[in-house]
Amino acid sequence: MRSVRIIPCLDVKDGRVVKGINFANLRDAGDPVEAGAAYSAEGADELVFLDISASIEGRGTKIEWVGKVHDVVTIPFTVGGGIRNLDEMKVLFDMGVGKVSINTAAVKNPDLIAKAAKEFGREKIVVAIDGKKNPLESGFPRLEVVIKSGQEATGKELVRWAKQVEELGAGEILLTSKDTDGTKDGYDLEMTKAVAEVVSIPVIASGGVGRLEHLYEAIVWGKASAVLAASVFHFGEISIGEAKRFLTEKGLI
Repeated sequence: MRSVRIIPCLDVKDGRVVKGINFANLRDAGDPVEAGAAYSAEGADELVFLDISASIEGRGTKIEWVGKVHDVVTIPFTVGGGIRNLDEMKVLFDMGVGKVSINTAAVKNPDLIAKAAKEFGREKIVVAIDGKKNPLESGFPRLEVVIKSGQEATGKELVRWAKQVEELGAGEILLTSKDTDGTKDGYDLEMTKAVAEVVSIPVIASGGVGRLEHLYEAIVWGKASAVLAASVFHFGEISIGEAKRFLTEKGLI
């Protein structure tokens, strides 16, 4: 059995870690520098930093926020939110960031994925895909891609988009269900499995962790290669150590 990664996520807005439900109703979850240092010390496998308001505000990632967290992080570090071109990626890589995550910019300009993979190597390029479910009778895709922190529907069929981003050169997919985000009812296993079964690159499951069992379900039933969580880690409901022990006992680490 492959070894599964446990990844806490820092959703950052106005210089603070925040967490909401269904991408809305955000509440403060602490200082990103303190959180980054703590997750490194606890033994998280990676850390994801997302500047969640950058695309909505039409700006690039706040480099000063990234720099402060990077200075205290000793684990692999992925940064996303507002990254729009190769120059912005290069700035982050020059800082020592391990991977960049692109979402809205990739949907708007798919060629960016191919150019980034060619320039920096596909192992450094994560494409984040946010999705939602539509009723079958709606006339829209059952699983639809949304962008700009979930505020804009695209009409894109999510599984087809996932296959396309792999073909374009993405090295990994960070998949988040807007419907389950922050609910603590578990990952969207239908969405996760649908994507994981059609791509050969790793899929990171995101959105909805409330119990340790949800991590197991994402890996075994959703076929994810990694599990990402935020609020349960930020608010001390589950520790990195507890998650690792649980998955080790299940034979997944």
